[in-house]
Order: sequence, then structure tokens, then C-alpha cells
Amino acid sequence: MGEFEVHRVRFFGLVPAGVRCLACQPRGARLALARTDGAVEVYNFAANYFQEKVIPGHEARTVESLCWAAGDRLFGAGLSGDITEYDLSRLSAARGVDGGGGPIWSMVANGTGTQLAIGCEDGSVKIFQVVPGGIQFERNLDRRKGRVLCLSWHRSDTHIVAGSIDFFRVIDVASGQTVQRIMVNHHVEKAKRECVVWAIAFLSSGTVVSADSFGRVQFWDWEQGTLAESHTVSTSAALSLAVGEKEDSIVVGTSTGATYQLQLLPVKLGGPEKRWVRTKPFQYHSHDVRAVAHSSTALISGGLDAQLVIRPLMEKMQKKGYDAVLRKFTFPHRRLVSCARKARLLLFQFSQHVELWRLGSTEETGKDGEVLPLCRMPEHLVQLKSKGPEHIYCSCVSPCGTWVGYSTASRFQLYRVCCEGDGVSLRKV
Repeated sequence: MGEFEVHRVRFFGLVPAGVRCLACQPRGARLALARTDGAVEVYNFAANYFQEKVIPGHEARTVESLCWAAGDRLFGAGLSGDITEYDLSRLSAARGVDGGGGPIWSMVANGTGTQLAIGCEDGSVKIFQVVPGGIQFERNLDRRKGRVLCLSWHRSDTHIVAGSIDFFRVIDVASGQTVQRIMVNHHVEKAKRECVVWAIAFLSSGTVVSADSFGRVQFWDWEQGTLAESHTVSTSAALSLAVGEKEDSIVVGTSTGATYQLQLLPVKLGGPEKRWVRTKPFQYHSHDVRAVAHSSTALISGGLDAQLVIRPLMEKMQKKGYDAVLRKFTFPHRRLVSCARKARLLLFQFSQHVELWRLGSTEETGKDGEVLPLCRMPEHLVQLKSKGPEHIYCSCVSPCGTWVGYSTASRFQLYRVCCEGDGVSLRKV
């Protein structure tokens, strides 16, 4: 092998955006992920969880909730109050509709994918019909005081459960009226602080599962309004919840970075009576686990540490192989660094600007593996800021180092760079 120099680049100050929400495609092979900067990513299960698509973020568009509807149509909603449908072929936001209730905290599709329910800041739950070419407003359900932080449809599409602060309520979709309202902390003696219901699920058996800020996962009989089971999984908040397709397994994400699995197991071997048991704890994240998903073969979690972790369920695997390996996506799959080899320049891409740096150099020689002292330190030459709210999607510097270009979803910018001595001049083309 020939001689070569290795440059340790430690001046790329990229801060990855955390994972805000996840959505598994029903009866499909895709996983949608939204980050705190508004970017949306699509992973393909059939291709070993390959990152198939990336829709760049937008300063005016935050994504609090994602859901699939009508097969392969992806919708997102956030604190801007709009419901956005994404064009997965053009990798852009296709169209948006105002929710009409202020910031949207939650959104979920019914079992057939024909209706969307949104939970708003003003305490309302609204139903939208999914139609060819977009969505249209259908009706308002019963409005109560307090923002609606989480929603879940019953599989029969007849009832919706809505979680708020200190309570959740069950709404009859046909009449639009609240048929049950349950306080989640009425039985707690020291409940002097509010209890936030962060996540909720409506099982086909009629059981409502809630995850709250007291670190509890609770199972409720909504018709009787009684608590059936309660599991304290964390000393801090339980932030996210997802149920398996067969409704015999639940994954919970907490603010300590830990995820837990609960399984429905028989009390006696071979007996008919079953209870929920906490079976497996996992500590793969260092920050809040704001989003979890449960596929047929894996538990999926996303945290504010920007990591996406996919842990296969070994009991669901038919044989050992690549599908049975734990996966951690800890770095962006897109190219964020471009190199001008002849000019010894590096271009770093951030969400709304790019930076051009000149590599350091040395005149020393040494043995293999030695760290050589620099006679010239790395130099920050140019910072180009993107105008407008759109985030930069891709960027590049020419091999000669005289051209720098970057692109957003709607426009392309090209600059001529001239480095003369210690000075740098730019000319927009």
C-alpha cells in the first residue's frame, strides 16, 4: 500500500435533530419518522430498514404526529395547526389544510384509512375525510376544556379515546358525544401535581391503555370506568406507547431513555386467565424516548438523542440472520460533507447554511499511526446562509474548489469562490 495522510476533522459542529414521532405503515413495509427540525424520513423494512426517502425540513412546519392513510399516503400535523400530505415521489409537502383548532398535538387514522382524527389545542377532536387528491373536513366531535395530547381509534371505528391532562375520555363517533370521562389520578393520595396522559391506545377488547407523566402504564375498563391494572415502569414520565398487531405486546418509551416491553401472558401455564407482565427493559437511548413503534418482528424506538433503534423480537424470528441483528441509526444517511481534493477544501452542510473550510497541513513526517503537528491550522473560509424557511437538501463543492452549490426543495444556488492569499471572495451565479 502507498503512503497517505489521514485528517481528523473535529471542527464539523453538526447537532443531529432528535426523533419526534414514528408511524408504521399498516400491512405495509415502511416506517415514517419525523425529526424535531421538521424533516421526514421513510425507511423500508423489506430492504433491511434502508432509508428510502428524505423530505427536508421547514422552519414554519413542525411535525408532532405522523400517520399513514389510504394505503401509502402519508400525513403529518404539528403546532402550526396544518395537516400536511407529503408527496413521496417529489419528496415535498404536496398540500396542507388548516385544522381549525389551533396547534395540533395528535393525529391518527382509523382502521380502514378513510378518516383522520386530530386533537387540537382548544380541546376539540375533529374528523377529516381522506379523499382523492387531499382531505376535507367532515365534523367536530364533543369539545372539552384542555388540549388533546393523544388519540386512538377502536378497531371497529365506532369510538375514539382522547387523552388530556388529568383525564381521558371516550367519544362515540356516530353521535359525536363523550360517553365516558375517567380521571387518571383520582386514586393517588399525593396527586397534587397534574398528571399528563402522553400516550394512549384503544384495544379491540375495549381496554384503554394509558401512559402518563407519573411513569405509569395503566389498563382501564372504559365502560365501567375502573382501573384493571397499573404498572409503574419508570420514576419519571412514560412518554410514548405502541401496541403490537396481535395486541399481546406493548412497547413503552420513557424520559430516562429506557424502553420497556409488556406482554399479555397466562397466569398459569395453559390457563385461560391472562395478565400484562413487564418482561424486557432496554436502555439504548441517552435522552427522552418520544416515539416508539411496534412492527410484527421488532420494537422500534426514537429518542431526542437522534438515534433510531430497531430491536428484533427473537421469538418472532424463524432463523438467525441479518434480520435478527440489533440496528442503531446514529448518523445521517445523506452526504453532509463534500471534499475538494485538489484545493484541500471541505464543505459542511447544515440545515440553513453551509461552511467552507480549508484543511490544515503539516511538514513533518513520522511512523505509521503517529499524530503529526500542524504547521497550518484548519481555516474557516466562508459561511453561506440560505434565505427563506426551507432547509438545505444537498450541497457540493467542485474538485477544484472554485464552485459551491446547494439546493433546497424549490431552488438552487451556485457561487463562484475565489481564494487569493488570505482573502476569499464570492460571486453569485
